[in-house]
Amino acid sequence: MPELRKDPVLSRWIIIATERRQRPSDFLIEQPVTKSGGFCPLCAGHEQTTPTEVWACRLGGNQTPNSPDWQVRVVPNKYPALRIEGSLDKRGEGIYDRMNGVGAHEVIVESPNHDDQFAYLPPDKIFYVLLAYRERILDLQKDPRFGYVMIFKNHGRAAGASLEHSHSQLVALPVIPQLISAEMDGAASYYRFRERCIFCDMIAQEIYQDVRVVGQNDDFIVISPYAPRTPFEMWVLPKEHEAAYRHQSDKSLVSLAMILSETLRRLDAIIPGVPYNFVLHTSPLRASCSDHYHWHLEIVPKLTSIAGFEWGSGFYINPMPPEEATRHMKDAKL
Repeated sequence: MPELRKDPVLSRWIIIATERRQRPSDFLIEQPVTKSGGFCPLCAGHEQTTPTEVWACRLGGNQTPNSPDWQVRVVPNKYPALRIEGSLDKRGEGIYDRMNGVGAHEVIVESPNHDDQFAYLPPDKIFYVLLAYRERILDLQKDPRFGYVMIFKNHGRAAGASLEHSHSQLVALPVIPQLISAEMDGAASYYRFRERCIFCDMIAQEIYQDVRVVGQNDDFIVISPYAPRTPFEMWVLPKEHEAAYRHQSDKSLVSLAMILSETLRRLDAIIPGVPYNFVLHTSPLRASCSDHYHWHLEIVPKLTSIAGFEWGSGFYINPMPPEEATRHMKDAKL
């Protein structure tokens, strides 16, 4: 029988449509056609075709900016959604508010090699990507115009990736996204009532019940959330309470790289070529939420479509219970 489940943070309702239940092999994934031999501006050796880098990780003796010897490279997006120059110039028109489209839009190039896939990078290479996220947030935090830095990855054309070369993106915003504000409000409400972090309580309950824990190590846990929007949605959370990703140590990022690599490889093993998005949910740059908010990564495979019912109701319909998705993930052969 179908079931309605409520997200404990956002109070968002999800329909688990068990009568539409599917196995991993039932999801038909259109495999992308890889173009070989074409020009890619993100490949090593083509540094002069991109905007000047703003950060890079180079391990050798040559630390010359925009030289080919890099592991991870961050460049401004050539076609940015927001621009770094200018003032906000906030203004109102009656009941409407507007401001200039000021922000930062950057591309994190995750490997110098065109054919590398993020999930199959060695964990020490994924560490450099996670390090780039932290260092760019810390740098952009210095700009008083910015209130939030969003980091996300689109993998696969169905998930919004427009370039084959493995990359993620960063957008610094002058406002806090509504979804993050809603998460903070939900977490603050729980904290006022119980004087505890709802995410910490969630971690403790998931470990105790052990039906939605996909994996864990000393520092991080991966769970299938109780009310997932799509099949195989997963959250990666630090076991130690921390509101801001930018406060993670190098040691913590090494641990995160290991469990993120394993999780994405498991996902690809059961649904080869699966398109997905992952998004970093972290505290705003200047908000006071250290007691009640808890940063995390949300991995959302692109396996269902958003249609009229979803747009009209705000509900999501998921044909696979998270407990079943967790069993499939644990059984994946790496």
